[in-house]
Amino acid sequence: MNGPLNGVRILDLTTMVSGPMATMMLADQGADVIKIESPRGDHMRHVGSMRKGMSASFLSCNRSKRSLALDIKRPEGLAAVRKLAATADVLVQNFRPGAIERMGLGEDVVRELRPDIVFVSISGFGETGPYSGQRVYDPVIQALCGLADVQTDHATGQPRMVRTIIPDKTTAVAAAQAITAALYARAQTGEGQHIRLAMLDTMVAYLWPEAISSLTWVGSESDPAEGQMGLDLVYRTADGYITAGAVSDSEWQGMCRALDREDLLEDERFATAGARAKNRPARRDIVGEEMERRPSGEILARLDREDVPCAPVLTRWQLLDDAQIAANGTIEIHEDDLLGKVRQPRPAARFDRTPASVQALAPYLGADNAAILAELGYSEAEIGRLSEDGVLAGDGPATDC
Repeated sequence: MNGPLNGVRILDLTTMVSGPMATMMLADQGADVIKIESPRGDHMRHVGSMRKGMSASFLSCNRSKRSLALDIKRPEGLAAVRKLAATADVLVQNFRPGAIERMGLGEDVVRELRPDIVFVSISGFGETGPYSGQRVYDPVIQALCGLADVQTDHATGQPRMVRTIIPDKTTAVAAAQAITAALYARAQTGEGQHIRLAMLDTMVAYLWPEAISSLTWVGSESDPAEGQMGLDLVYRTADGYITAGAVSDSEWQGMCRALDREDLLEDERFATAGARAKNRPARRDIVGEEMERRPSGEILARLDREDVPCAPVLTRWQLLDDAQIAANGTIEIHEDDLLGKVRQPRPAARFDRTPASVQALAPYLGADNAAILAELGYSEAEIGRLSEDGVLAGDGPATDC
């Protein structure tokens, strides 16, 4: 069966992570995503662990796509992309503001070719304002949106970064959702539109519900750090680490029973949710001391019996053997003639009638040049000439490991 986006064509001019991950989600859902790359290729092709010239990082952001690699600065290359734009439902780009217009593929140009196209611009800061022209990477957004402040070390007061690129990946999810919403609107109205999405805006909205919500009431604000829900809930046990959280009264009561500390139920410092929040350092110290007395398996079983949310803290290696991940079929192994066995997470959303799936592994640079140009009506001779003239690029798989 075909995915829910079967029949949708997307031109992907994005690089790095936020844009490529967004279009990869749509490709897994059946869209024909054509990745347009310069002769150098996406920078992600050259970072991370490698096998046969394929980067694991690139593969994990660009599976299920096709690759067209050409020199868009050459008139022949630009002409080919414009022909392709005329066949597309969506164009996605994440260059700095103004760059796509200088390339000759601004919205006005593309909309003349395809009036109902959904044109998507992903940026770090937005298209105007003091930061709009600056280069951006994920840590810059973490610093500006409040995420580094959320992670502040309580002992030193120093803000810290999250050690994964949350702004990039959250923006990818937001972009994929926005694109499908715009496609739905087009189906109702027949009109395309321009979606502008800034990583900074995405992350402020992402953090707001619990990390910034105390700033909601104008004139009655309180310090967000005081009511922050995102506590450090990692506890050392006798043989490892677990997490456990008791938010409601019933969960707190269950935790006290699991720890054989029912005396804490009479402690006024912890009698209500508000009191527990106010006295959380003392509560954490007490709970932490009790956790260290028992091995992980024992305390997890006790907490589970009391219906207290809990789990072992897994290493990334341990993910591969976790029973719940296995039951969900979260991680798949794909066989490839060249790359061998390749492990990838399956698409998270499961459609019962139009299932999403990993359509193919990521393409090598320019792997689909000939096929895509042939679809546009280019003859074999014309494609050969573009290749000989250096308009087309492609390095193919490496022969070593």
